[in-house]
Amino acid sequence: MSEQPAIQARGLVKRYGRITAVDEVDLTVSPGDVYGYLGPNGAGKTTTLRMMLGLIRPDAGTVKLFGRDPLLEGVRALDGVAGFVEAPRFYPYLTGAKNLELVAALDGGDAAARIGEALDVVELTDRARDKVGGYSHGMRQRLGLAGALLREPRLLILDEPATGLDPGGMRDMRLLIRRLADQGITVLLSSHLMAEVEELCDRVVIISSGAVRYEGALDDLIATTAGRYELRTTDDARAAEIAAAQRGIDEVAHNARGLTFAADERATMALSIALGEAGVGIAALVPRTATLEELFFRMTEEADAPAPQPHLDAKPADVAAEVRA
Repeated sequence: MSEQPAIQARGLVKRYGRITAVDEVDLTVSPGDVYGYLGPNGAGKTTTLRMMLGLIRPDAGTVKLFGRDPLLEGVRALDGVAGFVEAPRFYPYLTGAKNLELVAALDGGDAAARIGEALDVVELTDRARDKVGGYSHGMRQRLGLAGALLREPRLLILDEPATGLDPGGMRDMRLLIRRLADQGITVLLSSHLMAEVEELCDRVVIISSGAVRYEGALDDLIATTAGRYELRTTDDARAAEIAAAQRGIDEVAHNARGLTFAADERATMALSIALGEAGVGIAALVPRTATLEELFFRMTEEADAPAPQPHLDAKPADVAAEVRA
C-alpha cells in the first residue's frame, strides 16, 4: 500500500463575512517534500495553516495529515506533526531550557529526554540557561524549532520562520531547515521570501487572494520560461535592430545589462552569425530562465489586477451590457 500524503487539502474554503480568505485550495505534500507555500501578505497562507492544524474549522473542504482529519480525530491526527504558526511564543522570564521543559510536559512520554538534543540541533545549548527575554528574534525562532523537534516530527509546518531575521540569521535558518529535511523530515514552509524558497524547496504552491495560481514542482515552473536568452554586445543598439529583423527572434528588449529575447536554438545560432557578419561583437550570449520571484509577481499581480471598468462616457445600456459580459 502506498504511503499516505503528509498533507492533503481538497477544496478548502474559509470566509469571514463577505471576505473569502481561502478559496477552494487544493494541495498535496508528499513525504520527504520540502514544500514552499507562497503568497503575498494577506493571501490566506496563515489561515490555511490554521485549518491544517485543526485550529479553525473550514467552511468547506477537507484536510488530512498522513490520512487523518484533525477535525474528526483531534489531537491524534497531529501525531508526528509539529511546527508553529506565526511566531513561537515563550515565557520571557523563564530560561530557554525551562520553556522547553513546559513544552515537553504537554507532550508527555519521553519528550523531556530530548531537550538537550533539540537544543544542540538548533545551536542553543550555550544559551539554554539564559532567560528568553534576553534572546534575539533569531534565537527565539530557533527555540521554537527546538520545541517542535521534541515531538520527533515526521512533518514540520513552519510559518515565515525567517521573517524579521538579519541576513546572517536567515542563512542560519535556511541551513537548519536544510539539515532537518536531509534527515527525512517533511517540511511545509510558508514564506514570502522567494530566495529562501528557491534555495530550499522542491515543490511549491503559489496563492493570491486565497486561490491557487500554481501547484507543482519548482523545476517544472522554472522550465516554463525556457527559450529566453540574454545578449551583451559591442553595440547593443545595432544588435537590437538586427535581432528584431531576424526570423524566429521575438520579444526583443533592451535594458541596462544588454538585450533579452525569446527564440529557439536554431534562430539563436542564426542571430549570432548575423551579428558577426554585421561586425557586432558578442560579449555574452546565455540562456536565461525566470527567477521564482519574477514568476511569483507575474502570477500574483495578474491575478490581483482589477477587472476592466465600464467606460465613464458609456450610455446606461452599454454599461449594463459590459457588466453582464
